[in-house]
Amino acid sequence: MKDFIEIKGRKIGKCYKPFIIAEMSGNHNQSLDRALKIVESAAEAGVDAIKIQTYTPETMTLDITTGEFFIADESNPWKGTSLYELYKEAYTPWEWHKPIFDRAKELGIIIFSTPFDDTAVDFLEKLDVPLYKIASFENTDIPLIKKVASTGKPLIVSTGMASVAELDELVRTAKEAGCNDLILLKCTSTYPATPENTNISTIPHMRELFDLQVGLSDHTMGTGVAVASVALGATVIEKHFTLSREDGGVDSAFSMEPEEMKALVVETERAWQAIGSVTYGPTEKEKESLKFRRSIYVAKDILVGEKFTKENVKIVRPGYGLEPKYFDRILGKIASKNFKEGTPLTFEDMF
Repeated sequence: MKDFIEIKGRKIGKCYKPFIIAEMSGNHNQSLDRALKIVESAAEAGVDAIKIQTYTPETMTLDITTGEFFIADESNPWKGTSLYELYKEAYTPWEWHKPIFDRAKELGIIIFSTPFDDTAVDFLEKLDVPLYKIASFENTDIPLIKKVASTGKPLIVSTGMASVAELDELVRTAKEAGCNDLILLKCTSTYPATPENTNISTIPHMRELFDLQVGLSDHTMGTGVAVASVALGATVIEKHFTLSREDGGVDSAFSMEPEEMKALVVETERAWQAIGSVTYGPTEKEKESLKFRRSIYVAKDILVGEKFTKENVKIVRPGYGLEPKYFDRILGKIASKNFKEGTPLTFEDMF
């Protein structure tokens, strides 16, 4: 596994803070002005990148409103519409891509996209997109993976629903087609997802299995799952992002708001910083705190020739005296000199 993957000067790897992606998806609500505000808000929140999606309703499905093309599942957040109408509402018009890309570049954040067919890849190449994302529902679309991988750009893939065999085929296909920088994202393809159905223990297992960096595409609410995933080695976190859930939109119900995204950026970096390395004993920062340990002190004035007893010596703070483990050994010993109350006993005093 490479130590890191570099995109536009930003290094992604276990030695670097988590790479945070804000997913706009359809939260622009068919307003370019809102889309640009989402980019601005994401940049202000401190994310590393913002991602959009590149498709049209025609490249996603057929314009049929019955049967399997109609969403009737009661548990589905998009119940009551056809697939075609859903994608018509959610898609990002292609003429918006350049102004969205330009605004992100002005603000200094990475902008990229998820293509859903060959025409989208060709279009994004003209915009000089720095990397690509493959969505969970497309992670078995081998022709699309070959097309994207052939660009030679870094590739991030959501692994929702994929079996180990399917992931193995995906990874081999991408590498053979020319992708040298591949990152897998653990993903649960329910919207929203619940923490108990997220299974982030898969992250280190997947990393070991494929010798690749692994992150998390997170559809749960809040920051807890993402923070925990960083502790398990996730180097990339992707979260859906909106200006306000109250504004509605196809993905708004499971999207983060600006203040939540700011918290995600801060807390995932803290989790990464806390991982550190295996260490015992006082760190450099802790050495100053050693003085607050307990040690053996004279509790009452002791004259030469007197015995040390539980009444005239005690184990107290601070820690400038003998360690407490010597307490029983000094009881009953005879003082070789006078000791004033508040004096720390030393090894030289007693042995």
